[in-house]
Amino acid sequence: MVGLQILERRRQVPAQLVQAFQGLPVANISDCMARMSSAGPRLRPMHKSGYLAGPALTVRCRPGDNLMIHKALTMAQAGDVIVVDAGGDLTNALFGEIMMATAVKIGVAGVVLNGAVRDSEEIGQGSFPLYAAGVTHRGPYKDGPGEINVPISIDGMVIHAGDLVVGDADGLLCVPFDDAEALLAATHLKMAAEKQMLADIAAGTLDTAWIDATLQRIGCNTEPR
Repeated sequence: MVGLQILERRRQVPAQLVQAFQGLPVANISDCMARMSSAGPRLRPMHKSGYLAGPALTVRCRPGDNLMIHKALTMAQAGDVIVVDAGGDLTNALFGEIMMATAVKIGVAGVVLNGAVRDSEEIGQGSFPLYAAGVTHRGPYKDGPGEINVPISIDGMVIHAGDLVVGDADGLLCVPFDDAEALLAATHLKMAAEKQMLADIAAGTLDTAWIDATLQRIGCNTEPR
């Protein structure tokens, strides 16, 4: 039944590819995706520090209800990222210290929640990667409905079960399963280009001719009048 179903995850990014992305700047990966994909600025790291990378186990919840998140925790494998579309509602916290302890015990790589958490002090003191849209003390309901391993969307960013989810201090990004290897290569090229730019800045040789060229192209004077 649509809206109330649990599906099997039929594919996921392999562990060696997850490891290859580990620690790469999310901003650089995003640039290589034409800056067109983002989980939105509301989703911020609730933890103290730690990089997030792993295959998505997707969950769609009714706002205010975390039944399917509990079910997802029983299904999760070590290294998974549980990614929850809870509609962005901040009325009820859907995840807290007890569920985090369960996730850590399983070996879950992290949790992404388009919704609210509680026990924020305990979460904030740790290194378990947990991204959320807000904090509230009020707890959840556990009645459903909801779905697991269906395509979800957070602020326009579509996540399929098994896609690669990465996150750092700048935010979150979903790397589509079919594009992961190409984006890995592109990100390394982007990082090499930025390394060269920093070297040019240090040497005083950075080429800024593109600025005036762009101003001329759009019809703006390049010298003050």
